[in-house]
Amino acid sequence: MHTNVVNSLKLTRLLQLCSPGLPVGGFSFSQGLEFAVEEGWVSNVEECAAWITTNLQASIGSTDLVIIRLALDCLNQTNDEAQLQQLNELAIASRESQELRLADVAMGRALLRVLTQQTTEFTAAQIKLLEQMQDWQDISFASAFAVACYCWQLDQQLALTGFCWMFIENQVAAATKLVPLGQTQAQNLMFSLSELVDEVIADANSRQRSQIGNSLPSVAMASAWHETQYSRLFRS
Repeated sequence: MHTNVVNSLKLTRLLQLCSPGLPVGGFSFSQGLEFAVEEGWVSNVEECAAWITTNLQASIGSTDLVIIRLALDCLNQTNDEAQLQQLNELAIASRESQELRLADVAMGRALLRVLTQQTTEFTAAQIKLLEQMQDWQDISFASAFAVACYCWQLDQQLALTGFCWMFIENQVAAATKLVPLGQTQAQNLMFSLSELVDEVIADANSRQRSQIGNSLPSVAMASAWHETQYSRLFRS
């Protein structure tokens, strides 16, 4: 019974961490999708699926998931703050536009604020780590997510799955407003995209630190041009 209670609590923490209701502002950013729709690059559900798939595989899978995995390994094995900070800086440096960097660090800082207000479940060492991170110049969302998973001792595979799902859900929510998509189309799209998650995680788990990162010129340009887009729903 005790094990079931503990596992249930960890599952609820993961669900809360990946929820659109988490006050980190993920819904405020389109990751370049708004400009892609404006320019006609994405105009229907098929093109939307292709756009999100490319981002999931070549950005989330090659950068964020690897950072999270390595950060969790660092925290669980050595608890080396210097190494964690290096991974954090690498994550931020991998963002290809000012807007993508803004989204990353704004969400990272917001998640850190959430964590520092929920310390009753954390150990003294975990609380000390959160205090030290407040002095960092910038915090990547991937780094903050990894620290949250460490503090709640969440399973690594489930954590990576949750991060993928969070990205898919936010992108489909944005596409629902922008393309636009119907509710049934949006749900069917999430069903199909979720089938890619295991493959994306397997690729991320096979990557070494030297293999972190990928270049997506279309996303980089779309997010950069979005900064000067005349009319927009999403933050720049």
